[in-house]
Amino acid sequence: MNHRPITEDDLHAYVDRVLEPERQAEVAAYLGDHPGIAKRIAAFADHHKLLRAALAPIADEPLPPELNLSRIIGQHTRRPSLVRWAMAAMLLLSIGGLGGWAVRGALQASPRGLVALTQEAAVSYSIYAPDRVRPVEVRASDSAQLVQWVSDRLRRPVKVPDLTTSGYRLMGGRLVATEHGPAAMFMYDDDHGSRLVVLTRPMSGSDQNAPMTPQSQGDVGGIAWADDGVGYSLVGHAAPEFLRPIANEVRKQARAI
Repeated sequence: MNHRPITEDDLHAYVDRVLEPERQAEVAAYLGDHPGIAKRIAAFADHHKLLRAALAPIADEPLPPELNLSRIIGQHTRRPSLVRWAMAAMLLLSIGGLGGWAVRGALQASPRGLVALTQEAAVSYSIYAPDRVRPVEVRASDSAQLVQWVSDRLRRPVKVPDLTTSGYRLMGGRLVATEHGPAAMFMYDDDHGSRLVVLTRPMSGSDQNAPMTPQSQGDVGGIAWADDGVGYSLVGHAAPEFLRPIANEVRKQARAI
């Protein structure tokens, strides 16, 4: 049986129908078992269709003579109709090349800072926390290997938080891809099967340091912050107020690296 985990890249490639037939079927089966994720992916597909329908009449127009290379070199100004055609063509190419992420980017500005970090953590939680077969890539029994792996990829020392005093055991972790580079995801559970995710990655721009901020993405609550250029987000099916003491423990241990 194939236990390859379904990644965010797989989900968006599924929307664009660029996966191999066998993998397409695996993703379809996964979505059938995860209705919450299926609803989100269906929304991406709807946006994809709407954007194509809106731009298709423009893209179907004949190539303007002004796009001839010799004409472009000799021109100093562009006509509005040319700009309109070129923008539509570029957007349609982006849809095909970048899939659901490009659709999302065309419809709304890409979030930044702690908001982006929390969204990334919430997406990772929504994809992997419900998985009862392989929620993590490297299990807790191989935590030394996990630390070395994520530290190498993030190019800085990473410590796996110990949340046993908060009642949560480490299940393991994995690397996940985000719009802002690779991130380390660590997953925990308690005696009742409740799961939490800690996501960490380097921050850019002015978000090198940021205080703890409660964030929510749908039914996933979280606490996010940044210290010395590294961002952290703790998320789970819990209110941010419940998560804050656990987040304080994660921050205390991270600062001790």
